[in-house]
Amino acid sequence: MRWAVTVLAAGKGTRMKSDLPKVLHRLAGRTLIDHVLDTALAVAPPEHVVVVIGHGAEAVRAEVAGRGVFCVVQEPQLGTADAVRVALGGIRPGSTDGLVVLSGDVPLLRPTTVARLQERLEPGAAAALLTAVLPEPGAYGRVLRGADGSVRAIVEASDATVDELQVHEVNAGIYAFRVPELTAALAEVAADNSQAEYYLTDVIAALRRRGLGVTAEILDEGSEMLGVNTGRDLERLEVLVRRRQRA
Repeated sequence: MRWAVTVLAAGKGTRMKSDLPKVLHRLAGRTLIDHVLDTALAVAPPEHVVVVIGHGAEAVRAEVAGRGVFCVVQEPQLGTADAVRVALGGIRPGSTDGLVVLSGDVPLLRPTTVARLQERLEPGAAAALLTAVLPEPGAYGRVLRGADGSVRAIVEASDATVDELQVHEVNAGIYAFRVPELTAALAEVAADNSQAEYYLTDVIAALRRRGLGVTAEILDEGSEMLGVNTGRDLERLEVLVRRRQRA
C-alpha cells in the first residue's frame, strides 16, 4: 500500500497552563512534535506527511518547516474526525491508499509499532487501531471485541456499562485506515455530543455499520501510548525517555 501520515497537532493544551502550543513543549531537549515526526517520517516520505495545526499555527509551522512536511490549518477545531477530514484535503487524491493517524503529543510511539499496525490492515479490514491492556483502565475508552476477535466498538468510559468497565483493553488513539472507506465514513459522523465535536471513534462505529472490518494491534509496552496533557505528564515521560536512551 501507498501510505500517508497525519499528525494531529491543532490543540491548545489548556491543562499545560502555558501560552506555548502543547506540541512545542520540550521532552529530552526536543519538542514533542519533533519526536512524533521521527515516527511519521519512518512511515511515509515528507510529501505524504500532513501536520494538522490550529492553536499557535505559525509557531508550529515554523517548528516543523525543516522536516519537509505539509501543514494544513484546522480552524475552528471541531474534533479529531474533523482534523482528519482537513488532513485528507492536504493529500493529493489518488496518491495514497492508506492513512496512519498519529497524535502530536504522543512522543514515545516506535516506528516498529506503527509498522505492526499497518500490517493489521489486512484484506477485508477498513481500519486498524492500537490498543493496550492496562491493569487500571481508568478513563480510557474500552475496546469491545466480537467473537471473531475483531473490534466491535469503542465505548468511552463515561458511557460504558458496569460490565464494559471491566474490560481492560483500551483505545490508544492511533489508527490506520484505508482512505476510500475512511472518506465515506467521515461523511456519516455527526457532532451530536456535549462538546459539539466530530470524534474519530465515531468513524470506527460508521465503518462497523457498513459491515466493514476493524482490527486491532495490542501494544507490547503500554507506555508507548502515553500522551502529554499536563506538566506532570511531561515530567513522567522525561523519565521514560531517559530510561529508553540508557537502554
